[in-house]
Amino acid sequence: MIASLRGEVLSIGLDHAVIECAGVGYQVLATPPTLGRLRRGEETLVLTSMVAVKDNVPNLYGFGSDEERRMFHLLQTLSGLGPKLAIACLTTLQPAEISKAVAEKDPKTLQTIPGVGKRMADRMVVELGGKVDEYLPAPDEAPELPIVPAHAADVAEQVVEALVGLGFTDRVAGPVVDGILAENPDLDTAAALRSALSQLGRK
Repeated sequence: MIASLRGEVLSIGLDHAVIECAGVGYQVLATPPTLGRLRRGEETLVLTSMVAVKDNVPNLYGFGSDEERRMFHLLQTLSGLGPKLAIACLTTLQPAEISKAVAEKDPKTLQTIPGVGKRMADRMVVELGGKVDEYLPAPDEAPELPIVPAHAADVAEQVVEALVGLGFTDRVAGPVVDGILAENPDLDTAAALRSALSQLGRK
């Protein structure tokens, strides 16, 4: 079992990165937020999980936090929910958001995940109930929604559209962009996009 990789980032793709460790390049599948915090040519530490798929060929999945990795494993305790769909879940929703939807018996939120239909969403609510409490945020952690000045609304829309094109979701990108422009309403589109990518890479 390879639990983590520390080494130089050789390349970054839409759904994976290649990290060199002791002369060996490892391909790591990951979510856009995890890939967003990597920089080509820089050393990084990525938590990993190895999962054997078709013909017992293992795939290596990478995560920016142990919380994400544990949620990745928990999701796969459901029959019919494999590693590919688990990654889709974590691409669309953060562990706390998945947990909140399960705890509040809200299958519609879970259905926003590509590949999760009504039947799977209902099963997630039933079978994960009581298993996700550790991921729920404390009541006083709920952030206030930032207010974006009217003149920055067009920039916010363009930046969110660009982030969605890079693989993020409206649900993940929107609040980050709104927060950035609420604090710095005079940023242009390019500067706001750079700031958003920087923040999303740390999530």
